[in-house]
Amino acid sequence: MKHVDYALEGNVAVLAFANPPVNSLGFALRRDLVEGLERAIADPAAKAIVLIGAKGTFSAGADIKEFVTGEIARAPSLWHMITAIEMSPKPVVAAIEGLALGGGLELALACHFRVAHKDAKVGLPEVKLGLLPGAGGTQRLPRIIGVEGALNVMLGGTPLPIALFAKSPLFDRVADADLRAAAVAFASEAAAKGELPLIRNIRIREPNIEALCQFARNTARTAFAKYPAPLAIVECVYAAATKKFDDGMAEEAKQFRALVEGPESAALRHIFFGERAANRIADVPDDTPLRDIRSVAVIGGGMMGTGIAICCLNAGLPTHLLEVSQDALDRGVARVRENYEGQVKKGKMKPDKAAERVALLKPTLSYDDIGGDDIVIEAVFEDMGVKEQVFRKLDQVMKPGAILATNTSMLDINHIAAFTRRPADVIGTHFFSPAQVMKLLEVVRGAKTAKDVLATTMKLAKALKKTAVVSGVCDGFIGNRMIEQYSRQAMFLLEEGASVQQVDAAVEKFGFMMGPFRMSDLAGNDIGAHIRKRRYVETPSVIYSKVADKLCDLGRFGQKTSAGWYDYKPGDRTAYPSSVVDELVAAHRASIGVKTRKIDDREIVDRLVYALVNEGAAILEEGIAQRASDIDMVYLMGYGFPIYRGGPMLYADTVGLYAVVQRMRQFAANPHGDPAAWKPSPLLARLAAAGGTFNANTGGAA
Repeated sequence: MKHVDYALEGNVAVLAFANPPVNSLGFALRRDLVEGLERAIADPAAKAIVLIGAKGTFSAGADIKEFVTGEIARAPSLWHMITAIEMSPKPVVAAIEGLALGGGLELALACHFRVAHKDAKVGLPEVKLGLLPGAGGTQRLPRIIGVEGALNVMLGGTPLPIALFAKSPLFDRVADADLRAAAVAFASEAAAKGELPLIRNIRIREPNIEALCQFARNTARTAFAKYPAPLAIVECVYAAATKKFDDGMAEEAKQFRALVEGPESAALRHIFFGERAANRIADVPDDTPLRDIRSVAVIGGGMMGTGIAICCLNAGLPTHLLEVSQDALDRGVARVRENYEGQVKKGKMKPDKAAERVALLKPTLSYDDIGGDDIVIEAVFEDMGVKEQVFRKLDQVMKPGAILATNTSMLDINHIAAFTRRPADVIGTHFFSPAQVMKLLEVVRGAKTAKDVLATTMKLAKALKKTAVVSGVCDGFIGNRMIEQYSRQAMFLLEEGASVQQVDAAVEKFGFMMGPFRMSDLAGNDIGAHIRKRRYVETPSVIYSKVADKLCDLGRFGQKTSAGWYDYKPGDRTAYPSSVVDELVAAHRASIGVKTRKIDDREIVDRLVYALVNEGAAILEEGIAQRASDIDMVYLMGYGFPIYRGGPMLYADTVGLYAVVQRMRQFAANPHGDPAAWKPSPLLARLAAAGGTFNANTGGAA
């Protein structure tokens, strides 16, 4: 048994199982556990059995990859193994330390007894993958801790300390120290008593079951409207309370199959794998030596710079904040303090913790003060001339081996690196605003960026609690390069007859956090205008609508001027329809002689999303992104793409790439706008013709 160590301790057979790193219950481990169980049952010297995970973890659950490959059902499946445990003629004790999650907890629930270490955590997190506990969790947990408690565990999906279950019979004994010894002692006692209690035999007595489950249903329908798993969990728990155990198991199996086959779970599993895949860089080995990051410097005390500084302070890193004037520095420090004061006021942080983090901030006006820091992150104005001044100075003052990072969102990293004598130390770190909130970090790899610099930056991203995605160098990298095509189509739709409100509403109904015009108002319409002015010179053949330029000519830059595509009121971020904008758009249509038409919401969504997909395919073809799931992570974590759709590339796979290309051909027939925008990128055309997908498995990116 490769994955199970069999040992006889007194009259107890101990099965210590291992499947690093988290003892996931894949086929090989299940097979060996069943074999070990059968050996213990046949061993006349063994009167009881203990199951314990090796290396301090019981089990984090099923191997999610098996949902994609189909191995999850390969016998002995998790269901077969659990049945074998329940049928054991000798008492089986689960010894839980570390984590018992998902299938790991379901395995423990099938045992006759459970002994846990006091620091262990348990949970059923399947809801976060768009699933429900499918190995009896919905049936056994309500029987042992009650309906309301079980619903909270399953709908919350987070690991919980065992102290929360102290008043329930979930654990038969809690160990302060040596879990294995405690479990063996308990198992020997259980063998002497000769009892084989099973949770499945407990009858639920909940007088308010109808009202309780109806309340849970209503909550699931409103709070999780786009996700079917929470409602399915409620129905399974209701079955546990109102039906025989085997009938409840049948309901659980039916609901589980439907969820596994549904697009929402496929999307969430895709994200699960995609976040992990993003950390893997093809030519950077896992054992690449890393540079030490013990202190940070941030150049620029504006909104972005202070947000980055807060990220570093939250990670416990001493952080210099450098500005060019005392007033600007004072404003930056005030922003940092206000952030932590707000956290304390909202009860999200204790005052002493906030004080500790603020104490790590080191404001300065001198470059000489930051020379000894391990990494410097520049967050100044998005202008190559300004960047040049900063990087030439950094090249002079920073110690050898320091990483020089730029927060540019579009500019050429290779050009910036050339301002220094150490281009191998230069890398792009594109944070998203507000940096202390947004999860995405685009890590931009220059042509000469050293592998250890890239690996170190990816590790730093983890410390900052970011989902980091590596991008090659191009104008706009992954996210902004794609969003430019999305925004172009939004402007053309305005010219053709759609309203600002209709476009935003259609996209938001599709699931985006906000539509393109609300997003532009939030970011600042002047940013887009700055980019377009450069485009008019560099790529004059590409067609842009001039309606956004006319908006900026009126000084309507968005929320910061209380006027953009919408009107805003002081202290109120609500977007109010603007008659000024309506008149501007109507006058613009008349000036270019467009005959307006009625545009339906489906066309709006398809044009915007497929513009993203086509540009994403070009980015893949060029090697700017390593894999399609990386593009999806960028759009899910940084641009508000609906989580339950899995990102633009997975969404295109779900629709079918052939159907996407056919729809694009319809758009190309529209003479208005830029028909050339709808020429399928070579990769998209090839995959569509071959019946392929961007992601080899639509259920995951691994």
